[in-house]
Amino acid sequence: MIKFLPLGFIASTLILLAACGGVVEQVEKSPAFYENLAQPNSEVNVAAAASLFSDYRRSKGLPAVEPDDKLIAAARDQVRRMVAADKVTHDPGGRGFVQRLKASGFNAARSAENISAGYHTLAEAFSGWRDSPSHNKNMLLPGATRFGIASAYTPKSKYRVFWALILAEPAN
Repeated sequence: MIKFLPLGFIASTLILLAACGGVVEQVEKSPAFYENLAQPNSEVNVAAAASLFSDYRRSKGLPAVEPDDKLIAAARDQVRRMVAADKVTHDPGGRGFVQRLKASGFNAARSAENISAGYHTLAEAFSGWRDSPSHNKNMLLPGATRFGIASAYTPKSKYRVFWALILAEPAN
């Protein structure tokens, strides 16, 4: 004997299964700091970077950092210039870090910049900077409460992804 299930039961089950499918999809997605940025139109997740850098700084007794639009714009400009030069440099086009920071409109009491290339994820860039004494010192800049970060993908370069991180303590 064949039994048929009520239509309401079938519909409810399908909705529940669809909802579970969304949950499974979200659970399987890797955290933003592991996203591969070596692909067109990809950008570093600033919120994930804020969380990562802030957690690291707090673990060392330092204040957290918050994204700053002017510093993000300055970091984006820096990676664009490095992409154009296909070179990791603090001085692309004859404009050093201090000049670029002033041009951004951000008034800093203290600031530092980390640049790099070749890292495909935020986690890789962070680890590379943390493991380099001079870059780590910049990430642990005392008094820094603002930051900007940017990445840029370029398939024509051996590096594929360029990075810039700016940390700053606002001037009063």
